[in-house]
Amino acid sequence: MRVSRACSSSKRTTFLSRMGLLSSCFLLLLLAASFGASIACSNGECQLLDGCSSDSDCQAGLYCFSCGLFNSVCVRQTASDQFKIVNTSLPFNKYAFLTTHNSFAITGEPSRTGIPRITFANQEDNVTQQLNNGVRALMLDTYDFEGDIWLCHSNGGECNAFTAFEPAIDTMKEIETFLSLNPSEIVTLILEDYVKTPNGLTKLFNDSGLLKYWFPVSNMPTNGQDWPFVSDMVAKNQRLIVFTSRKSKQDTEGIAYQWNYMVENQYGDGGIKAGTCFNRAESAPLNDTNKSLVLVNYFPSTPIRQIACEHNSEPLFDMLITCHGVASNRWANFVAVDFYKRSDGGGVFEATDMLNGKLLCGRSDVHLCTAGSPS
Repeated sequence: MRVSRACSSSKRTTFLSRMGLLSSCFLLLLLAASFGASIACSNGECQLLDGCSSDSDCQAGLYCFSCGLFNSVCVRQTASDQFKIVNTSLPFNKYAFLTTHNSFAITGEPSRTGIPRITFANQEDNVTQQLNNGVRALMLDTYDFEGDIWLCHSNGGECNAFTAFEPAIDTMKEIETFLSLNPSEIVTLILEDYVKTPNGLTKLFNDSGLLKYWFPVSNMPTNGQDWPFVSDMVAKNQRLIVFTSRKSKQDTEGIAYQWNYMVENQYGDGGIKAGTCFNRAESAPLNDTNKSLVLVNYFPSTPIRQIACEHNSEPLFDMLITCHGVASNRWANFVAVDFYKRSDGGGVFEATDMLNGKLLCGRSDVHLCTAGSPS
């Protein structure tokens, strides 16, 4: 049997009245899992939540995936472009952006040190694929290692041969290539920064060619004011926003100290507890409106691919609503997840559509922000 489209469309309205359809959607999904979803479409004709046997069955922007025990259906793998759907005439903080946690920690990435890696992975796509699929903010962990700056997934502030992923410049060059090929796009980097080499990050951004896209700290607002218009940022080619977790670098290298401009909820297991949303230790309280940007993390402390689709589905919407209330009725500008493409349907892409709809026009989906859209 085919999974009911009602379960898909209801997700766009369930944050207003969700529970009414939840039980019926669950029963339909359970029946599909028990008896098998009939594949009545193929060759790129299958729509969201239609049964499928391969990626080629699904329409553009979808791929064939099975969440848990359910049969394979077409789910989303690309984000909507809010700049094209609406426009770029609003301040940067009036938009929402899909964010990947530990964007560099990629499953199956070969060791670059010659020593088998013993650490967690959080994503499946490389950074170029993430950007091409609509990710617009990357969380990167930067370390001093072997006389260079590397991206590592370590503990204790030290990079080891068995926790290192790659020299940071390789990822930065991927980002530079994307910005060069997409002159209307803006990318945000959120650095968990352990680099102690003086001006080490400045050299990294210069060597990778990213400084020409730099958005200067002097243009960042304080006291909760709006950011510059996106259209102005694009016109000036100031399309790379970089935040560091090291306060001193705002003065020494001109890299924005994250907590001066952003509030962020708890990461890991503490950030996925239903019905609660509180700031991580380094962040000001979420209701501090002197910070113009809001970041919501939604991923467990231990990344597990097999259950990521559950986190990136209905519970994610619930957490965004909870955090909205805690953050003085402000919707998140960044939503950070692991294994971003895994979901039971619309996933984090639909969640980002919801955020942009709320931010840009007060509606449940950014696609409803265009002239003539139905109520």
